[in-house]
Amino acid sequence: MASDLAAQGPVSTEPAEASEYRRYLDISQAVAGVSYTSAGVHFTREYFASAPAGVIVGRLSAKAPGQVSFKAEISTPANRTRTAKAADGRVTVKGALASNGMRYETQLQVVNRGGSRTDGADGSVTVTGADEVVLILGAGTDYAAKYPMYRGDDPHAKVTAQVDRAVRLGYDGLLARHRADYRGLFDRMRVELGGVMPAVPTDELLASYGAAPQADRALEQLYYQFGRYLLISSSRPGSLPANLQGVWNVHEAPPWQADYHVNINLQMNYWPAEMTNLGETFEPFARYVDGLREPGGVTARQMYGADGFVAHHASNIFGHTGAWDHPAYFFPESGAWLAGQLYDHYRFTRDRSFLKKTAYPVMKDAARFWLDFLQTDPRDGKLVAIPSRSPELGPSVAGASMSQEILWQLFTEVREAALVTGDPTFAAKANKVLKKLDPGLRIGKWGQLQEWKEDLDDPDETHRHVSHLYALHPGRQISPRTTPEFAEAAKVSLNARTDAGTGWSKAWKINFWARLLDGDRAHKLLGDQLRTSTLPNLWDTHPPFQIDGNFGATAGMTEMLLQSHLDALDLLPALPAAWADGSVDGLRARGAYTVGLTWKGGKPSEIRLRADKAGLATLRHDMFRMPVRVYQNGRPVAAVRHGDKLVIPTKSGTSYRIVPA
Repeated sequence: MASDLAAQGPVSTEPAEASEYRRYLDISQAVAGVSYTSAGVHFTREYFASAPAGVIVGRLSAKAPGQVSFKAEISTPANRTRTAKAADGRVTVKGALASNGMRYETQLQVVNRGGSRTDGADGSVTVTGADEVVLILGAGTDYAAKYPMYRGDDPHAKVTAQVDRAVRLGYDGLLARHRADYRGLFDRMRVELGGVMPAVPTDELLASYGAAPQADRALEQLYYQFGRYLLISSSRPGSLPANLQGVWNVHEAPPWQADYHVNINLQMNYWPAEMTNLGETFEPFARYVDGLREPGGVTARQMYGADGFVAHHASNIFGHTGAWDHPAYFFPESGAWLAGQLYDHYRFTRDRSFLKKTAYPVMKDAARFWLDFLQTDPRDGKLVAIPSRSPELGPSVAGASMSQEILWQLFTEVREAALVTGDPTFAAKANKVLKKLDPGLRIGKWGQLQEWKEDLDDPDETHRHVSHLYALHPGRQISPRTTPEFAEAAKVSLNARTDAGTGWSKAWKINFWARLLDGDRAHKLLGDQLRTSTLPNLWDTHPPFQIDGNFGATAGMTEMLLQSHLDALDLLPALPAAWADGSVDGLRARGAYTVGLTWKGGKPSEIRLRADKAGLATLRHDMFRMPVRVYQNGRPVAAVRHGDKLVIPTKSGTSYRIVPA
């Protein structure tokens, strides 16, 4: 947190009681505001954070002339140096942190229409009797994502230029650019679940969840899109990735230091990025993970004497990749998990340039570390991670299930990526490992999917981490379609863990049940999330506030409507009875497809498909057991049905519509 902006109204008279009070956030525009009436005058405050301009903008106005008066100043915490000045309506506060010397600067430009404006010797600006005031706030530091110093230029020139440009654009110009930028992302997809939004505040809508089906569906639609709003607003090309609080932190010492927990939480933040058509928001994640290779290489060499790179359970903006001093947090598999998420971006986009330049180098370095770290288990001759832990639970063992599942995914995918990018030598190395690697899948004595290689699972354990189900989600080792016996064991484990948990844990369980094709159970978990793990403003709570649950729930709701991690685009794979009628447009699927669906009575009535790349699109749903019609840009085309699958030869940039015959 660099600074706080305070705008204090006049204190010479007692404030009048406010009426007609309304506070709102319009997630379709990314604009927030407050309006109220006091002493017979209606006041409005409107705010937005502009990504293209790099500033926060506010407008304070009144319906009567000369009614806007306040003193604006910028406060800073005590643990830093500070200078403050005001000139020509601009407050400038700058200094450096006491802890590491990082330089910061905040500038606030006050633009008044009518009335007077006075610069204070204390670095404040006072406005008296204005009709309207626009506030433009810019801030920056000398942080740069450059190992090992993570320092760049003094922020003064950049912040000054941003605020100057914003002043020249003016409020209307800034708002127009902001809306165009934000809506260019947000409007790519829509979802309708049969909801009708009642005219009640959000906290009341949340508190009454379960009482009225149409209002419930409206809340679910809002909650889904709120997740997308949060991701658009906290992760843009050039920014840092969204952390445990996204970007919404008011604490000088935030929970968990607002860091990057990489034993699930950072990964969960980006689960909805691709599938909800927000691929650009993934760029900070990809750049951050790529930036861990160098410090992670130092950790690999110095801590393990290994090649490649490694990251443990938590990191930060300064490239921390070492282990923490607590055994529960020993988790060197984090780097491999992060690498796999880069490969999934490639699977969604089929962007070979990204694969070759970014994803594959990270994946290969992660695999190189494990080539050195893996050991042969003398009990069965299989390659296992030693030592190994199930995150934040249980003993140190050889080959904990999650470790092995992540490594199976890593070496499976790095083999695929090596062949695509023209590295057959490393593909052969990966293949050799896979032949000996323990895959981590075992069914225990009470029918559960084992969390460890030994049958140690306690049926009364309800820990928030359900780590051994990684192979079900986000992995692709387990599915009712391909490994029904392991899928059934995963159900046993999930039922034993119960539906309780922290907000992010419930969100993960939504995804698990969707992957198990149980839409009603996934929907039940969504309801639990809304009732017990959602704050009145719709933020997820651990407790306290932790943003990953919002993102995980949005991803889980998407998995209920569309899945593409296996060999086909699975349409409505886990549709709950509560969503019997609905429609969605703009979902993304692996293979570089955009998908839209309309359904009635739980069955698709129209499917809309756009292919970014040429190929064979395989769709799966029981409707394909009966004849269908396929149209390409309005003209009938041939497609082939195989049981519950429909195969369409696609052309790049071409749209298709499928309806029952």
